Amino acid sequence: MGRHSTAKAGPGLRSPVVLLAVLLVLALLGWFGYGFVKDRLGGSDCDQTTVLQVTAAPEVTGIVDAAAKRTAEADAAECLRVAVTSRDSAATAESLALSDGSELPDVWVPESTLWLQRAQDKGAWNTPVQGTSIASSPVVLALTEDTATALGWPGKQPTWADVLGPDAANVPIGLPDPARDPVGVSLLYGVRGLTATAPDQAAAMTGLLRRLSANTLPAAADLFTRLPGGTSSEPLGAFPTSENTLLRHNVKGSEAPLVASYADPAVPSLDYPYTVLPKATDAKRTFAQRFLTRLLDPSSVNSFADAGFRAPDGKALRDRSQDKRTSAAPVDQVALPVATEVDQLLNQWAGVNLSSRMQVLLDVSGSMNQPVPGTGLNRMAVTLKAAELGIGLFRPTSKFGMWLFSTNLDGDKDYTELLPVATVTDQLAGGALDKLRGVKAIEGGATGLYDSVLAAYQSARANWEPGRINVVVVLTDGKNEDPNGINREQLLAELAKLQDPRRPLVIVGIGIGPDIDVAELDAISKATGGQAFTTPDPTKIGEIFYAALSKLLCQPPTCKPGS
Repeated sequence: MGRHSTAKAGPGLRSPVVLLAVLLVLALLGWFGYGFVKDRLGGSDCDQTTVLQVTAAPEVTGIVDAAAKRTAEADAAECLRVAVTSRDSAATAESLALSDGSELPDVWVPESTLWLQRAQDKGAWNTPVQGTSIASSPVVLALTEDTATALGWPGKQPTWADVLGPDAANVPIGLPDPARDPVGVSLLYGVRGLTATAPDQAAAMTGLLRRLSANTLPAAADLFTRLPGGTSSEPLGAFPTSENTLLRHNVKGSEAPLVASYADPAVPSLDYPYTVLPKATDAKRTFAQRFLTRLLDPSSVNSFADAGFRAPDGKALRDRSQDKRTSAAPVDQVALPVATEVDQLLNQWAGVNLSSRMQVLLDVSGSMNQPVPGTGLNRMAVTLKAAELGIGLFRPTSKFGMWLFSTNLDGDKDYTELLPVATVTDQLAGGALDKLRGVKAIEGGATGLYDSVLAAYQSARANWEPGRINVVVVLTDGKNEDPNGINREQLLAELAKLQDPRRPLVIVGIGIGPDIDVAELDAISKATGGQAFTTPDPTKIGEIFYAALSKLLCQPPTCKPGS
């Protein structure tokens, strides 16, 4: 047997090699000082690192993140770091307005200044409405090769007047919902500019907007699914998008490459405003300005150029003379108008497009269990059938949500949410009809009408959306029966305070059955400029619901053709 030591070697300092290494470090510390060794060996003496939180639109996140990494390398000794998050601009605007618990950024880079306005519109009053543009991308009309060829390409680059003019009236043109996409807003400005010199500008603009409304889709990405050769039975010939998106589409080697048509006169481009938000501390604001300089330095400019963006002033950053599908000519930068002017244009669009935001208040009090003679159904069932049919009156881009009301449905509140507000497309995909069909009247429940109407109206006012017909619809079979809530005079007074002529929001009352107080429902509706529709016969609910929505949306048979 071999010899064995009675003492086992321990870890760490009992190894001669490790011991020598430790002694070497100690010697270095004593000879050169701790700072030298920290720098050479990668240590850090930062007690606290200042982290600048930046949220960016997805298409520029990679470039912003690359600049953040250069910042980390250059400013490591100053304990500064940039953390970049990619997030949809609509979701960020919503978070800023609602303070929904998500961590808010110090800096926001949306794709358009429009989102800064929208954040303010939704309630984030201290959000700046302007930032510093770090890049740009003009809004163009993307044409299929067949459309472009018919309009003279490649001999000439078709203009918006060529595409939107009467000679191309048979070209199906798609549009992302302008109420939720800045590209759609830019197209509306192009339409206004093209019709400005028409003998009857209003009629010319309305006609062109109606043509565009036929193929309005909820999101810009949906438009690319309607290209020829795809799965859609109704392919598009043209639609607006950013030049950058068109370039990226063509670079992918798509079987359906697109040709860009440029606006003349120019329309607002996507301007990617770098915006420091109110939550940023003074130290972070100073750091944010420094980071902005890095986003405008040659390295970042080259990155923007490689990704197909233009400079903030609209000048192309790369030679594209070999690309006959786009133009490298400078694009005039048109500032986005103030929010009130944008709202005015979107309201005009809403009137033509019939795009709405509807908050529905549905009575589920005990009286809705009353049978409807000759139908085998109760009032609740016939009302739900009418509501389901009514959903079919709306375009996929329209929004609706539903609250149920009786008394004490949610603690001492007389109302509770069944469906949050979302587009018809999203509601149907999310099983809204199944939820609607499952609604039951509350046995013994009374009608808490006044408190519920006021709460629904306040919610709709707080979430009012430009570019949509905003409305609160009240479906009820009775009159107010809640002695513990507000009275009629108080309700009418509160509704009067909430009126804003620039942001119309009407109540449409729909009353069914013999228990309806017609004067009550009429007074509530008229207080907001709305109208009440009532019938003592519950079997007529479908007819009056259709009449009410047709009146609201200006659809036949209520509206005259061309009105």
